Amino acid sequence: MTRKRLLCVSYDGRDANELRDDAMGDWEIRTVSTLADAARELRQHRYLVGLLMHDRDLLRPAELDTFLRRHSNMQWVGVFRPRDLESALCRDLVVEHLCDYHTAPVDPVRLAHTLGHAHGWAMLRRRSEPSADAGGSPLIGNCDAIVRLRAQVERVAKVAAPVLIWGESGSGKELTAQAVHTHSERADGPFVPINCGAISPTLIHSELFGYERGAFTGATKGKAGLIESAHGGTLFLDEIGDLPKDLQANLLRFLQEKTISRLGSTRAIEVDVRVVAASHVQLQEAVAKGNFREDLYYRLAVLPVTVPPLRERRDDLVVLAEHFFRLYSNEKSPRLKGFSNRAIAAIMEHDWPGNVRELINRVRRALVMSDGRLVMPEDLGLGQSSAAMAPAALDDARLRTERSALRECLDRSGQNVSRAARELGVSRTTMYRLLSKHGMRS
Repeated sequence: MTRKRLLCVSYDGRDANELRDDAMGDWEIRTVSTLADAARELRQHRYLVGLLMHDRDLLRPAELDTFLRRHSNMQWVGVFRPRDLESALCRDLVVEHLCDYHTAPVDPVRLAHTLGHAHGWAMLRRRSEPSADAGGSPLIGNCDAIVRLRAQVERVAKVAAPVLIWGESGSGKELTAQAVHTHSERADGPFVPINCGAISPTLIHSELFGYERGAFTGATKGKAGLIESAHGGTLFLDEIGDLPKDLQANLLRFLQEKTISRLGSTRAIEVDVRVVAASHVQLQEAVAKGNFREDLYYRLAVLPVTVPPLRERRDDLVVLAEHFFRLYSNEKSPRLKGFSNRAIAAIMEHDWPGNVRELINRVRRALVMSDGRLVMPEDLGLGQSSAAMAPAALDDARLRTERSALRECLDRSGQNVSRAARELGVSRTTMYRLLSKHGMRS
């Protein structure tokens, strides 16, 4: 039988020894007497469950609150004297930080059951964490689409040719570009991201290529551009489709010659960078419309990579939601422990038009808005699931069809209610009721 591990914080250790003897033979119990010792133990070893026995540290609730906040990834159970719970500070600690509590004197069997349940819950949370199969990649998930993407990234990272990443807004194009950089021989060099659609058209040339002193009013000294600052690393050109046509020619020249000229200078500067570009629009269509240079497109699209939208990664939704829950856990209440079953169902049902960016925003919103122990659909802004909305949408469609049929029948009958009723096969009473229902007059 696998022995579970428990960190017990007990001033004198007597209660912990009683537990070990009576009811917890399948547990490996490590007992410490102070919070400082507990923190030291947690730096060296991993525990899923902790037990707080009533001790002198409870006399310093602020210190205990800080300790439990720092180690909120564990499941904590408390044991208190009944009079301890008369203190509002003590009750707040229980509500905010503990998954359960018992009162002294302890029933070892009941407490062992509680700790076993806490350990089982912690194991479930642990299994929902991103798999180590990602090999340290920032591209988290195990579905077929993301496994293929990671394999693509590893292949294209090994060569120096330009990469063109396509994906919907919010799907993770910059994260994919970072993964290409991280797995390449340039990983120790800079990764310089540039959003081509976010820089003012009047400034983008000087931002990309730099400028010399006196190149324009206010240029009191020279400045290296973003391309030059990426020397020895990777230049990420996000939303490349938004780059003005005149700068597309300059970028093409740089890709061909590996040199740039700062604004106000005729001197060519050699720059060694790996170019990774991304777009949420299909550049082939932009080429066909004359909005993007065809020769630049073929220069950039040597190694094309497609990032799957979140709706094609259904199997990863819960994994990603749990990852962002942990990533932004400093923004949540300590009492918030995870997602409810209803929240998970709402996450699975949602179409995620905003992709991973939308998932991040909704999880962060839930961390702030939740006032219970578990995130609910309403906290995510998904209070009415698509399944719940379907009947309402169907009823609305039926009403529109019924109203249209009534109107057409009345028009054909010359607004004669009796004739229209006969044509529809209903009584005049029913016909008047239907007209009243839809606010129509004959």
